[in-house]
Amino acid sequence: MFDIGFSELMVIALVALIVIGPERLPRVARTLGHLAGRLQRYVSDVKADINREVELDELRKMRDSMQEAASGFETSVNSEMQKTESELNAAVEGKAEAEVSPSLEQTPVSPPPESATAIEEKPKL
Repeated sequence: MFDIGFSELMVIALVALIVIGPERLPRVARTLGHLAGRLQRYVSDVKADINREVELDELRKMRDSMQEAASGFETSVNSEMQKTESELNAAVEGKAEAEVSPSLEQTPVSPPPESATAIEEKPKL
């Protein structure tokens, strides 16, 4: 992160030992360690929050694309249903007209019943 080598750390430790003194150096080092730990936790929390936001944004985009696809599919299904319904209604109306038309145009003439002709042909006594 800061690109500090071992020799540079030794120089910093020697200056700290001279400036702070041997009695307070362990306490200062412990405090610096705690602060470094807090800093690392804070940085990791910020990274986790950013990752969550990125994932949430990706999920929102995916949800929106799925909703668009679902609405497009629903629209196509509804249009096909209406088309099929209109075709079926037209077919039913055509069949009903075909059944009504022959009965009006062609009235079948039925032959007289056999019993009526049989009565007229009886011999008279």
